[in-house]
Amino acid sequence: MRQYSADLTPPWKKPRPVPEVPAEPGLVVEEPGTGFCGAVIRCEAGTVTLEDRFGKHRVFPLEPGGFLLEGRPVTLVRAAAGPRRPSRTASGSVALPGARARVARAGRIYVEGRHDAELVEKVWGDDLRIEGVVVEYLEGVDDLPSVVEDFAPGPDARLGVLVDHLVPGSKEWRIAEAVTSEHALVVGHPFIDIWGAVKPSSVGIPGWPRVPRGQDWKTGVCRALGWRVEHTGEAWQRILGSVRSYKDLEPQLLGRVEELIDFVTAPGA
Repeated sequence: MRQYSADLTPPWKKPRPVPEVPAEPGLVVEEPGTGFCGAVIRCEAGTVTLEDRFGKHRVFPLEPGGFLLEGRPVTLVRAAAGPRRPSRTASGSVALPGARARVARAGRIYVEGRHDAELVEKVWGDDLRIEGVVVEYLEGVDDLPSVVEDFAPGPDARLGVLVDHLVPGSKEWRIAEAVTSEHALVVGHPFIDIWGAVKPSSVGIPGWPRVPRGQDWKTGVCRALGWRVEHTGEAWQRILGSVRSYKDLEPQLLGRVEELIDFVTAPGA
């Protein structure tokens, strides 16, 4: 006599096995019981530590099916021993192993010059590629209102602009005030040049020299520091080479760049 299984549940209604996923640093998961979503910081015997986008840490037990990965239940397991990937990008964001660059957005971030663009790329380059944000430079802000008009920012193509020496009453301040589009955001830092946004301690100097009004600032800095005044490009490479992460930059610049990235990547942008 043929034996039949007592389980009459149709195959499509049977629960699927929950996959096991290595808890690699940077992997973003959600703990459904609390709704806490964060990136794996470390995984130890029986527990995993997650960090959310605000820097808050939570420790959770490694339970079967205890987490959601892209909305699907998974069981986190300790990753096999091997070379550790960096868990942070230069900007301090959680690194996403294997993340692909996004197709470029219509929106853009403009900065004043090549040095500004190189510094932003060095610190925020990984984040910008994942978000699909392109950085271009203006070679000065005198024509900023016409540049914004030609770009024609809109809801699907926001424009962010980073300006040097944006302090009340300055020429740069008056030019920025002329930009009125709700889809364009002009922010700036107080430093005369982007060089000054790099912490002196990172460059190995006691402070940025005071340059008399009327002198070219970069030339004056090189002269005061004993650097070759005829090679400001060489001096910049020395400064840029001292920058390894956001920790080497002044807060007045960090906040403004993060603000611009948030603006051009806002939902619907």
